[in-house]
Amino acid sequence: MSSGKLGMKAGRPSAAKAGPTLSDLADKAATVRVNFDLDRAEHTKLKIHAAKTGRSIADILRDLVSSIDEKSN
Repeated sequence: MSSGKLGMKAGRPSAAKAGPTLSDLADKAATVRVNFDLDRAEHTKLKIHAAKTGRSIADILRDLVSSIDEKSN
Protein backbone atom coordinates (compact mmCIF):
# COMPACT_ATOMS: atom_id res chain seq x y z
CA MET A 1 0.00 0.00 0.00
CA SER A 2 1.13 3.49 -0.67
CA SER A 3 1.50 5.97 2.15
CA GLY A 4 0.34 8.94 0.04
CA LYS A 5 -2.97 10.70 0.61
CA LEU A 6 -5.75 10.12 -1.88
CA GLY A 7 -7.34 13.52 -1.43
CA MET A 8 -10.42 12.22 0.37
CA LYS A 9 -11.65 13.84 3.55
CA ALA A 10 -13.79 12.45 6.34
CA GLY A 11 -16.90 14.31 7.37
CA ARG A 12 -20.01 15.65 5.75
CA PRO A 13 -19.59 17.11 2.27
CA SER A 14 -22.39 19.58 2.96
CA ALA A 15 -20.66 20.97 6.05
CA ALA A 16 -18.68 23.48 3.99
CA LYS A 17 -21.26 25.37 1.95
CA ALA A 18 -20.04 26.99 -1.25
CA GLY A 19 -22.32 29.99 -0.88
CA PRO A 20 -25.63 31.19 0.48
CA THR A 21 -28.73 29.26 -0.44
CA LEU A 22 -32.14 30.74 -1.16
CA SER A 23 -33.30 29.92 2.37
CA ASP A 24 -30.28 31.77 3.79
CA LEU A 25 -31.34 34.92 1.95
CA ALA A 26 -34.97 34.89 3.10
CA ASP A 27 -36.17 37.44 5.65
CA LYS A 28 -37.03 35.16 8.54
CA ALA A 29 -37.32 36.06 12.18
CA ALA A 30 -35.36 33.98 14.66
CA THR A 31 -37.43 31.06 15.91
CA VAL A 32 -37.61 29.11 19.15
CA ARG A 33 -38.74 25.49 19.42
CA VAL A 34 -41.53 24.90 21.96
CA ASN A 35 -42.10 21.49 23.47
CA PHE A 36 -44.84 20.58 25.96
CA ASP A 37 -46.98 17.64 26.97
CA LEU A 38 -50.67 17.11 26.26
CA ASP A 39 -52.72 14.20 27.41
CA ARG A 40 -53.79 11.85 24.65
CA ALA A 41 -57.39 13.13 24.53
CA GLU A 42 -56.28 16.76 24.17
CA HIS A 43 -53.84 15.84 21.41
CA THR A 44 -56.51 13.90 19.54
CA LYS A 45 -58.92 16.81 19.87
CA LEU A 46 -56.28 19.19 18.48
CA LYS A 47 -55.42 16.86 15.58
CA ILE A 48 -59.10 16.46 14.64
CA HIS A 49 -59.57 20.24 14.73
CA ALA A 50 -56.48 20.69 12.53
CA ALA A 51 -57.72 18.13 10.02
CA LYS A 52 -61.22 19.62 9.89
CA THR A 53 -59.87 23.12 9.31
CA GLY A 54 -57.14 22.02 6.89
CA ARG A 55 -54.36 23.57 8.97
CA SER A 56 -51.36 22.18 10.79
CA ILE A 57 -51.20 22.00 14.57
CA ALA A 58 -48.26 24.42 14.47
CA ASP A 59 -50.30 26.96 12.47
CA ILE A 60 -53.21 26.71 14.91
CA LEU A 61 -50.92 27.27 17.90
CA ARG A 62 -49.12 30.17 16.18
CA ASP A 63 -52.46 31.83 15.45
CA LEU A 64 -53.54 31.34 19.05
CA VAL A 65 -50.36 32.93 20.40
CA SER A 66 -50.58 35.86 17.98
CA SER A 67 -54.17 36.50 19.09
CA ILE A 68 -53.10 37.15 22.70
CA ASP A 69 -53.51 40.82 23.49
CA GLU A 70 -50.43 41.96 25.41
CA LYS A 71 -52.25 45.01 26.82
CA SER A 72 -54.80 42.85 28.67
CA ASN A 73 -52.16 41.51 31.08
